[in-house]
Amino acid sequence: MLQVLSHRTYRHLFLAQVIALVGTGLATVALGLLAYDIAGADAGAVLGTALAIKMVAYVGVAPVAAAFAERLPRRTMLVCLDLVRAAVAVLLPFVTEVWQVYVLIFLLQSASAGFTPTFQATIPDVLPDERDYTRALSLSRLAYDLESVASPMLAAGLLTLINFHSLFAGTAVGFLASAALVVSVVLPSPKASEHRGIYDRTTRGLKIYLATPRLRGLLALNLAVAAASAMVIVNTVVLVQAGFGLSQRATAIALAAFGGGSMIAALLLPRLLDTIPDRRAMLAGASVLAAGLFIGAFVPGYGLLLPLWFALGLGYSLTQTPSGRLLRRSSQPEDRPSLFAAQFALSHVCWLITYPVAGWLGSKAGLPSTFAVLGLIAAAAVFVAIRLWPSNDPDEIEHIHETLDANHPHLAGAMGAGDGRRHSHAFVIDSHHSEWPRAG
Repeated sequence: MLQVLSHRTYRHLFLAQVIALVGTGLATVALGLLAYDIAGADAGAVLGTALAIKMVAYVGVAPVAAAFAERLPRRTMLVCLDLVRAAVAVLLPFVTEVWQVYVLIFLLQSASAGFTPTFQATIPDVLPDERDYTRALSLSRLAYDLESVASPMLAAGLLTLINFHSLFAGTAVGFLASAALVVSVVLPSPKASEHRGIYDRTTRGLKIYLATPRLRGLLALNLAVAAASAMVIVNTVVLVQAGFGLSQRATAIALAAFGGGSMIAALLLPRLLDTIPDRRAMLAGASVLAAGLFIGAFVPGYGLLLPLWFALGLGYSLTQTPSGRLLRRSSQPEDRPSLFAAQFALSHVCWLITYPVAGWLGSKAGLPSTFAVLGLIAAAAVFVAIRLWPSNDPDEIEHIHETLDANHPHLAGAMGAGDGRRHSHAFVIDSHHSEWPRAG
């Protein structure tokens, strides 16, 4: 898997991602301490609101940012967004009011909502070979999982030497280092094939997404992923400490079991996807998530929770990691920023649904009922994905153009078919293809 790092441009981008992730992890720890410093016993409410603001920024800002990404050089845009994130991190230690936290968090997460999809859309252009891109996706998944373990440990070590305000300086340094690494390489910036208005560019990714059968299936799978991960993120501490009467360390070990399963799946995926289709792998992963949630309703103790969380981690990564391959297959290079932004926004809509279900239902109806309800959501999502994503999903599809002029360059070599022209090629929704061909 590591051979993909021999590609200089990708290596610099991957390092930029890792460093920025560590900085973000430090900021997450510092933000919790800042909230307690400002709000005391109300810190939980402050953090809950900050999380809601983060989700709103992700859902609302990503498509708008992608509309501008289509017109701006990608390297310039990524560097500017890193600088905005660094500036916000520098300002956070100086806030004295809760509302100031909310404003800065919105700015920080809005910049991330523009940065992440644009960054993700750049990787398939840097690594055009699908095998290399698959390995890059697995490395990215590993980076996210390792960050969730390493950043809290690093923060804990630093807090023995410095106060929590200084952690924000580490965050700023991370974003500045990320910007420097992006500056050090030349990035492809595919040009838009035609001029479009701001509304069309903002909604284009969503239109492509919802018009593509495999991506409609991906949206359903996003909901299954959100159902399982929300249960883990929201209720692990409740299960371990309130339910089983164990320590914070036991909670950390349970979360590490989930992360470990995700990392194992990410390591195995490149070889696995060389032999089986994305659809089969992702549906298998989502089925593990649904089954695991149902099993969770009957887990009697901590000893069985750990392997269950490990299995959910496997299913999580197996379902989520290949999504970039689907987005790449389903778009022209110039449309990738908007399509990745649509995936970014829609996947976070799923979390906006499942986070409240996991939290509210867990407190009102109990954890067994919460497992069962989220299991039903995941199972229904798998069923819908099977129906929406055809098992026969070739890249090249024969289709007929009835509105394009017969002399249009796109129809070179096409054969006559009634009032139109018939040809076959790798099919995606774009300016020449506004809807998916009907089967048969």
